[in-house]
Amino acid sequence: MDFLTFKSFISIEALIVFYYIGAVLLPFVLWLFLRWIIGKYELLSSACGKTKELLWSVLSTKDKMKLVLFFLIGFLFMQLFWRMFFEFLIAYIQIRDALYPHPTWHVEMLQIR
Repeated sequence: MDFLTFKSFISIEALIVFYYIGAVLLPFVLWLFLRWIIGKYELLSSACGKTKELLWSVLSTKDKMKLVLFFLIGFLFMQLFWRMFFEFLIAYIQIRDALYPHPTWHVEMLQIR
């Protein structure tokens, strides 16, 4: 019941699982979702196709490489941000647990001894 009233927080192990779900599965699922949306709506499909065709015909090979590198670096920075966000959450939970121990922990510790 303490979890539902926010007297205790989600465990660090659960945060690590959510981190990997977001870092590995989320980009792949979003990519599949965008491909599905573009394929579903003709307006998006034609706009995306014409924009890609125009962009790739105008850009030189060097500019194409720069564009791909720009998106790759952006993706890596988002992965870094995702990692730092979860590290912050884990540190916050550890600090809170150190400052405000759960009331039943003392009872459990006494029973163990």
